[in-house]
Amino acid sequence: MTRTNVAAAPGERGDVSRRNLLLGGGTVGLAALAGAGRMGYMWARHEDRRSVEAAERAGATPGRDVHSFLSRPDLRPPILAVDVVSTPAGVPPYVFLANKPYVGRSVGQRGLLIAERGGDVAWFSPQSQVWDFNVQSYKGKPVLTWWHGRTGAIYGRGNCYIADSSYAQIAEVKCGNGLMADMHEFNLTSQGTALVDAYMPQKADMSSVGGKKNGVVAAGVVQEIDIATGDVIFEWNSLDHVPLTESMSKPANGSGTSARPYDYFHINSIDVAWDGDLLVSSRDASAVYKVGRRDGQVKWRLGGKNSSFAMGPGARFYHQHHVRSAGTGVITIFDNGATPQKEPQSRGIIVKLDLTKMTATLQQAFTSPGKLLANNQGSMQLLPGDRALVGWGAEPYYTEFDSDGSVIMNGQLPNGDQSYRAFTGDWAGYPADKPAVALRANPSRGTAVYVSWNGATEVATWRVLAGKHPSSLAAVATQPRNGFETVIVANSTGPCFAVAAHDASGQQLGESAVAKLD
Repeated sequence: MTRTNVAAAPGERGDVSRRNLLLGGGTVGLAALAGAGRMGYMWARHEDRRSVEAAERAGATPGRDVHSFLSRPDLRPPILAVDVVSTPAGVPPYVFLANKPYVGRSVGQRGLLIAERGGDVAWFSPQSQVWDFNVQSYKGKPVLTWWHGRTGAIYGRGNCYIADSSYAQIAEVKCGNGLMADMHEFNLTSQGTALVDAYMPQKADMSSVGGKKNGVVAAGVVQEIDIATGDVIFEWNSLDHVPLTESMSKPANGSGTSARPYDYFHINSIDVAWDGDLLVSSRDASAVYKVGRRDGQVKWRLGGKNSSFAMGPGARFYHQHHVRSAGTGVITIFDNGATPQKEPQSRGIIVKLDLTKMTATLQQAFTSPGKLLANNQGSMQLLPGDRALVGWGAEPYYTEFDSDGSVIMNGQLPNGDQSYRAFTGDWAGYPADKPAVALRANPSRGTAVYVSWNGATEVATWRVLAGKHPSSLAAVATQPRNGFETVIVANSTGPCFAVAAHDASGQQLGESAVAKLD
């Protein structure tokens, strides 16, 4: 097959449903999702008036769908509706989301969101076009990772980022060889490298699938990049190893041009297999490819038209996302089963492979009581104790399951928002800035002090200091932290106030600047 590279020209696109399901409602937003098309990727406290007005302009309802904080009026993250059924020992305390609109405008601000298990905000960073927010390990330490860039109708063009526990960026990972990172995958390895996907429009003969002889196809590209040096140490191109005939998707009318390449493969996840090879997920082939990390050869196929494995009952999947190795011969998959619909509902599944008999057996399936069917996106994270967190992609939900498949937590974004993937994990944040404070006179007596510290996860108590002058402050009140913003009524009129943050042992973590009551 002869090919030459052509310039990519992705079109800009922007971003579906709330509150008719938590632990047993009906299917959500399917008509709206179907109308949005296959990809659809673009997608009760005192309220500060500026936050309220901005949220109303965005079509959201402050206090119901969007947070507003007196101490941080610049932050308007979405409110999560969370039902926690139980919290088994060892359950991670935080959920990591990159909220964005499915179509149109976001509810509140889009951005990177760390939420406490019960739904309260732990950290929020407003950013446009961010995907795949996660906590991973780099150089033996927990780090935050995400993709940022521009998304088109098929793929994205951007870069990947790593931040430390102070939320400071410590690395920017870029694709090499003239490519830009797609939004689907940013997976760190224990070798100090990153697995990143990209899309490369290339000229190709599409006649085997009923297309143009001189067409343009979007090849799926894997790059393994040395984070420290930026060097590409491995690259794999789907067109060199997977023929167009393996695709489940025929060229649409008008596709196969440089402006609209034929998306035959649609790469959407990469992971290191148990033996060091790579697991590459192709959505449009409904298959997982085991790729040799040394020579790039396809060792076997799981699913799709030419599966190397006999697929047992329930083991077949369609248009999947987020394939991960979970031990020798064990794979986890988010099975969309949609667009076109192939299954009654989407699933998070564990598939066991017999690598001698070449059979694939469904070990477990996690399904939503609301029978959610996600047209695209989604994630399946296997947790200690055989629990799982499933992010429902295009549907605005994430669900944590116990090992027996019962729901132990369900979270929901506001109507219109979604997160490409959802993850849970441990995190300790120590922001470099200071706590933020806002003051209001208390109608009955004293002063209401509003305090927050975006991303400071270790704060246990707040101590209010007050005095007539900034140089003569003394402690007047102490109160446990209560959510992102804590309101403390101090028996003082100041007019000068500051607030100090303390951890559970009583050690001071930081202190706000002095604020003066008007």
